[in-house]
Amino acid sequence: MDFQLNSQISGDSPSSSASSTVQTPSTSNHHHQNGGAPINNNDPMHSWWESISKARSRIHLLSSLLPSSDDSTTDASLSALADSDRPARSLLLSPGAYFSISSFLSSPSSGAGDDPLCNWLYDTFLSSDTDLRLVVLSFIPLLSSIYLSRIHSSISTSLSGFEAVLLALYGAETKSRGGKPILISIPDLSQPSLYHSPRNPTSAKSNYRSSNARPLVGVLSPPLEHEIAVKSTKRACIVGVALDCYYKQISHMPSWSKLDFCKFAADWAGQECPCVSEFDETDGNSENSVEISNGDLEGVSEAMENLGIENGYDELRPKGARIPLPWEILQPVIRILGHCLLGPLNAEDVKDAASVAVKRMYARASHELNPQAILATRSLIQLDRRGRETAKIAAAATVMSNVNTPSKAKKPEILLVSK
Repeated sequence: MDFQLNSQISGDSPSSSASSTVQTPSTSNHHHQNGGAPINNNDPMHSWWESISKARSRIHLLSSLLPSSDDSTTDASLSALADSDRPARSLLLSPGAYFSISSFLSSPSSGAGDDPLCNWLYDTFLSSDTDLRLVVLSFIPLLSSIYLSRIHSSISTSLSGFEAVLLALYGAETKSRGGKPILISIPDLSQPSLYHSPRNPTSAKSNYRSSNARPLVGVLSPPLEHEIAVKSTKRACIVGVALDCYYKQISHMPSWSKLDFCKFAADWAGQECPCVSEFDETDGNSENSVEISNGDLEGVSEAMENLGIENGYDELRPKGARIPLPWEILQPVIRILGHCLLGPLNAEDVKDAASVAVKRMYARASHELNPQAILATRSLIQLDRRGRETAKIAAAATVMSNVNTPSKAKKPEILLVSK
């Protein structure tokens, strides 16, 4: 399977293997049948219909790639998604489709160069439809976990299909950055305010500081280089960029994708140790935190069922393994966990799973003496604990206010009796 990585990175058309299978309407030299007038590509209705047709074609192709079951439930559900008004969005928000694709990706034979599903993910991400690209991004946690687990295992298998999808995301991000690094401004702590500098310095000392002050700039991410293959020295950077692309669109990701990521992150950190319960010992009133730390993800395993995922998915989901976590991978992982932990619209199951993963990451960083990871994970744990305490206090205050509020006396019932 030829993924045409060079053309993707340079911004040319996608690979011809899947484009020949998917029939998309061409608008270059076509004319209306009735009047012969050329089609206006700037027409909103035409663009909308072209997007719908392209999404339906991708879904029909996906239905043909997935193994057919005896009850034909998967085929029927995908056909229903293709017939909806917004097929790409329906595919993104379908737990059944996520389960079917995840099961196929988790098979031992997946990830090779001739894997049709990897080809579908690659070509779908190169499409111009935003929702179709989000569908591919929702599987990045699963794909990254399987890829990293297999690449660090003793079993030698071909993973060029997974690498092609990761390179597609890396190439798109490289093109969007334009060879520039990502910089952040660091506030000057010598000033009385972190948000502005004083207009009128009151002393000669402050005047000297203001005249010699230089803006502090930190490099969040260095410039990205074009890559046409996943080398061992660039693997962490490429996977980290793919996870960063997932983080940029995480507000659009479904809850089951976030749950998968939190579970994988906990597996990447390694086995539990006493460091995980360090913060629970100082908080005797937080019963939920102790339960999550000791029980790990046993309670979180029911989240898939609550969110509409089939019961067997948690058993079929591949277990992540303890892997090396360089800063290129650990930085986007902590960002994603921070969103899952503190996002106000996230489900409680997602927050609980993120709490477990962050504590395991903190234990891993403590053993490896990684100061950056220790500072980041410890801060997230503290924020999570304070947020849970605030929520409990607010809930208790609401209960007390309802108890102390006097209820209105009911009026006596008057029965009318006819004579």
